[in-house]
Amino acid sequence: MSDATEANGTAGEAEVAEPGRDTAKTTEGTGSAVGRHVRVVLVDDHRMFRTGVQAEIGQTARTGVEVVGEAPDVDQAVAVITRTRPEVVLLDVHLPGGGGVEVLRRSAALMADPEQPVRFLALSVSDAAEDVIGVIRGGARGYVTKTITGSDLIDSIFRVQEGDAVFSPRLAGFVLDAFASTDAPPVDEDLDRLTQREREVLRLIARGYAYKEIGKQLFISVKTVESHVSAVLRKLQLSNRHELTRWATARRLV
Repeated sequence: MSDATEANGTAGEAEVAEPGRDTAKTTEGTGSAVGRHVRVVLVDDHRMFRTGVQAEIGQTARTGVEVVGEAPDVDQAVAVITRTRPEVVLLDVHLPGGGGVEVLRRSAALMADPEQPVRFLALSVSDAAEDVIGVIRGGARGYVTKTITGSDLIDSIFRVQEGDAVFSPRLAGFVLDAFASTDAPPVDEDLDRLTQREREVLRLIARGYAYKEIGKQLFISVKTVESHVSAVLRKLQLSNRHELTRWATARRLV
């Protein structure tokens, strides 16, 4: 799987797998038993990426992974997760409707279920420290980037199912810095008011991108970009993009 695959996808409708689809636990042709099984929901706003992940990990007879549903945005993700009650959710950080953090917030009761907890593994193209820390604070059990191999992703899914914490090697340092260091910076309450998508727009605006360029970067319309900018200015109590740029630069977000 590659970042290029993620970039070429388009959002689709939420889907739930038919009960019993491809649920065998032995590897055909080899005679060896998988010996383990996990039910997974894929949450990513690019259909082609979801299709690629499904093809890579979803052959249950070989991998032990059963993909029971998928969704492209926050609302549909929460609905599918609630309906299917998977053991692990592969969650993109940047989603329409509030981002992965919002999915985690609305799934808090499912994560806390002592009998059948739903566990989350972030799978994102982003390796930004604020994204990693944001979803871990939200309750995710791990964070891996989309450069991960299929076999490593399968292994990570099972480790999360078992309750382990899993991170791509260089990302673990972000978590240690944020949670283990006595010198960790305080939470930026202003930044925390922004959704993940609003943070993306903020960062691109501060770098000097035009609305049309931002739309192409994030696969959203210019009108949607304008809406996000308005929301950011309102939440941060700023008047224009020049003030926004200074605000982002002061926090080293650019």
